Amino acid sequence: MVAEMTSFGSSKCFEESERDISPPAQKGNVSENENSGSENTETSTEESSEDECSADGDAADEDKEEEKENSDVGGFGHDQDPAPERSAEGTEASARLCCEKCQLVQNRSFELVTPRRISHGRLLALLEAEGTYECSVTGLVFEVSQKAQVRYSILSWSKFGTYLNDSWKFAGPIFDVDCDPSILMSIQFPHSLCLSDKDSEVTFSVLHVKSGRGVVEPSADHSRNHVKWSVTSLSPVGPIVHTPQPAEHHGVVLVYREVGLRTSSLFHIYVAANNVSDIKDIQKEVRTSKKRYVKMDKPSACLLEEKKKYRLISEPEGEITPENLKFTLAVVKIKSFVEVFFEQPPPFKLSLVEDESDQTVWTTTLREGDFEDSANEKPRKRTESRKRSYSTSEEEVINKRARHGDVPDGVGVMKTQVMTDQQLMKVATRMGKEWKQLGIQYLGMSMLEIDEAADEELTMHKFKMLVKWRHKAKGEASVGHLWSCLRHDDVPNEVRDQLEDMQSNTPAK
Repeated sequence: MVAEMTSFGSSKCFEESERDISPPAQKGNVSENENSGSENTETSTEESSEDECSADGDAADEDKEEEKENSDVGGFGHDQDPAPERSAEGTEASARLCCEKCQLVQNRSFELVTPRRISHGRLLALLEAEGTYECSVTGLVFEVSQKAQVRYSILSWSKFGTYLNDSWKFAGPIFDVDCDPSILMSIQFPHSLCLSDKDSEVTFSVLHVKSGRGVVEPSADHSRNHVKWSVTSLSPVGPIVHTPQPAEHHGVVLVYREVGLRTSSLFHIYVAANNVSDIKDIQKEVRTSKKRYVKMDKPSACLLEEKKKYRLISEPEGEITPENLKFTLAVVKIKSFVEVFFEQPPPFKLSLVEDESDQTVWTTTLREGDFEDSANEKPRKRTESRKRSYSTSEEEVINKRARHGDVPDGVGVMKTQVMTDQQLMKVATRMGKEWKQLGIQYLGMSMLEIDEAADEELTMHKFKMLVKWRHKAKGEASVGHLWSCLRHDDVPNEVRDQLEDMQSNTPAK
């Protein structure tokens, strides 16, 4: 059995030019505001409240958990080496070799800044003066001409991969950045490629999504760990690359253990390119799964080559499904993982092996003490805990001996009544100018259906679109269902907050 080990990336719709290009599901979609400059910040975060620095307690808890998980993100091999000492100015005292193959050296020549976490997973970097600064969480590098505040969040390529065709692939994470473009001069995006001796063979560019369309813009420069882009306007943007042949990437292997099994152990092993978009998607899938998993704090760095097959082996021998995985850059919403089941107690040694050469690219040992540490983690809060069912029983795991369908719920477990006109109107009034994009991307609406719901008054047009969604969803059109459809970083905070309030106040059937 062969599964696709994916890190998102390509799909079918866009040309290598400066022209705006619509993805297949959005052709004919014209943004309501196509002004340039600082007014062209085409992100849903514009619709958010300006005062975001005081997030609620539950959101703060979720951000702390994400911050802990984000220890996997960053320079290649950072799990394997101790953090280098920093000088009084915040820069590293010595360079650190992160990848022997491409001689990637993590030598930070920029001032390191630690951002504040504000509401809904967004980050705020306070840059005190003119200069170049590197974010300690994401690896982004900002060049500013004066004192500035930069707000940004990590997006998913699974939402924007439709703008790419087969000649372009994502090279690093995609971000939504908010700052005055006249102050923010350039951004350097971290990339995951191991360039080694192929530096001259690759072509880097940047995908800039504005007015609901994708534009390929040239990069200003690139190094062995960053792609530099001169800021034109601000909206979702991320590095992309064209390579004449499959490329090698700095990757990560993330190990999650299912909680609640007493006499056996079950693990989900995720393998992805080492970029924060990939890793955040995996974290989100784990948080919203039906079962509860905790991450094992183990070294994660490896090298992965596109289109190569890899297999996981274990000592002692466990039940491993699937047998092989293929590392690709295909766009998927649900991540592939390897499931490993042991009836015996630890320790367990896991190794990832390249199938053709039989070369081991990653290995770790899981010991009894690792389980005790992860068992002490606090239960998750907020809506994820309401969705989660009980852990897999011993009998179920032993009898099935295979995958047990662990995918995101899609529809919340809390069953509520079909949404009323009044509830839909409340949501409509909080939708921002990207409401058509949200309807197409997350509610399954077509442009024809949106046009059929036309009304002279804009809020009524949004309301009629939601009514059409309710009709299509039939008996499933509950508050929980709409919340699960719109629970994405690029949906306005007001919409998500309204739906969460409705969920907490709506009685179950």
